[in-house]
Amino acid sequence: MDQFSLFDAPKKTQDVEPNIVYFDLETIRSADEVGGWGNIKGMGMACGVCYSTKDKTYHVYEEKDVVELINLLKSADLVVGFNHVRFDYEVLRGYSSFDFSKLINFDILIDLKNRLGHRVRLDSVAKSTLGISKSADGLQSLKWVKEGKMDLVIEYCKQDVKVTKEVFEFGQNNQFVNIDQYGAAKKVPVLWDIKKLLTQNQDRNL
Repeated sequence: MDQFSLFDAPKKTQDVEPNIVYFDLETIRSADEVGGWGNIKGMGMACGVCYSTKDKTYHVYEEKDVVELINLLKSADLVVGFNHVRFDYEVLRGYSSFDFSKLINFDILIDLKNRLGHRVRLDSVAKSTLGISKSADGLQSLKWVKEGKMDLVIEYCKQDVKVTKEVFEFGQNNQFVNIDQYGAAKKVPVLWDIKKLLTQNQDRNL
């Protein structure tokens, strides 16, 4: 036997699952408090939550931990959120000069708006698709921030990430999601193929 034959044989490799990071954040200040929606960078991050498929864990970050949050986003093969490209990243630009457009993103809101021609709310998609509702809303979160109830803000943000993850996984597995239209569920076909999403990026403009 050739002494090199054992070493020359091709090795079997296992496909490595991509690290998908689901992401959302809550702000310290409202748009009115910073002079309008043109000043999103001034809203400040009250907390951010990520779920990483690499370690199957929810990661919670307060404002002082924003650098760690950004580093986790940088480590992702794909970042999935709902309005995170236009809003959440703009909040983070108040803390970092990093170009978030370099990340591979999938923003569910952008995709659905491109398909429907109008914006939809996460709560509408979650109710019609999964039969679940968000636990609160942005205004309630701001109120909790002012009251120092950060535990409630974090739980709300974590639930938003969970809902976003479940909506994305439903669409990925079933090739559709539902939205509420005049009190009835409307089916919206989607093509959320992970392999394709890993090789493209979305226009951040809505």
